Amino acid sequence: MIDEKPAGVYFTQDPHPLTVHHMVLDIVVAFPTLEIVDAELVMQTRPHRECSDIEPKYKELIGLSIARGFTHRVRELFGGPRGCTHTTALLQAMAPVVIQSTWSMRALSDTEQFVAPPLGKDPTPEELRARFGFNLNTCHVWAEDGAVIDSIKRGEQPEPPLWAIERSEQLGIDPTDWRFGGESD
Repeated sequence: MIDEKPAGVYFTQDPHPLTVHHMVLDIVVAFPTLEIVDAELVMQTRPHRECSDIEPKYKELIGLSIARGFTHRVRELFGGPRGCTHTTALLQAMAPVVIQSTWSMRALSDTEQFVAPPLGKDPTPEELRARFGFNLNTCHVWAEDGAVIDSIKRGEQPEPPLWAIERSEQLGIDPTDWRFGGESD
């Protein structure tokens, strides 16, 4: 998290932006348990020398599940004077990102029980629902009454992610082949 103020905010003669907070919170999350196995907070720029005194406390994240109850537990551990407002807010924002990132891990895993079956070139509506069902209501794109879910219900594959389209173009492959490792059936 970087909090940078525009030039002249604190020193009118200063022509450069001024960084007043620069905090890095690294967490390592095990898959598929979603348990935090390592955590480190580094306050590279902070307003007070004492701010960095709280850095070791964030090791208390180790052993927590980033899934259910995480936000409540973070408030208990780091809310108010028990933590840093900025890093606690950052931490709470990280949990949904971790949950969303598990899609790639699930898609690559052959052994996890919750993995949707592999998709062929012409998947059935049931296969599509199984593949993308865990995204249901996770954001506006995956809203159960939204356009993407409606297209899945009709048996249409969602458009490839923008990153997949861009990488496919760089590799010179058909963007619709992104789910198949770039190799058509």
